[in-house]
Amino acid sequence: MNADEFAGLYLLTPPKIELARFSEKLKSVLDTGAVDCLQLRLKDVSDDEIRTAIETILPLCNDRDIPLILNDRPDIAKKSGCDGVHIGEDDASYDEARAIMGEEHIVGVSCYDSRHRAMELGEKGADYVAFGAFYPTQTKATKTSVTPEIIEIWTTFTTVPCVAIGGITAENVGPIVLAGADFVAVTSGVWNHPDGPEAGARAIKAAIIATDIE
Repeated sequence: MNADEFAGLYLLTPPKIELARFSEKLKSVLDTGAVDCLQLRLKDVSDDEIRTAIETILPLCNDRDIPLILNDRPDIAKKSGCDGVHIGEDDASYDEARAIMGEEHIVGVSCYDSRHRAMELGEKGADYVAFGAFYPTQTKATKTSVTPEIIEIWTTFTTVPCVAIGGITAENVGPIVLAGADFVAVTSGVWNHPDGPEAGARAIKAAIIATDIE
């Protein structure tokens, strides 16, 4: 999972999906070429539903050379062939996740507003750290609120990639890109875009590129 010269768009799935309909829509979004990484983030569903979703979505990602990261569950991620796993403070520990996934797979971690947690897990070998929330979001209850300054400080002291998350849209992504985020994680800004998710993905990627060029 490497950012190119521009910040990457790290797309998260909605927490609830109707798989057949969603997979067709996802295919269209991925075909825009705007998405650099996809996280499957399903909440309050069975393990079988997660595995079935991976069976459908993973080939779409593989065909387009887009890493698929599973939220919360390193056990399912490894057995299902995902490229990596993302863990929060209340999920499996980083050590557990790394032991299950191995060194060849991605393990990303939520660090909220804690540079200490980020530094600690970055030194342990986390492939990326995620800070947020940067803006109000309806996708999930946020534990913390941060400003782009946390990214500026982080990128000054370390080369471990950082992901910005929380309420990010094409209209407000600029300060985060200017601060040096390697990836911007987006849910509603794509899936709830008034002109459709394809337009949402293109708009955010265009805003990222425009900000980087300025």
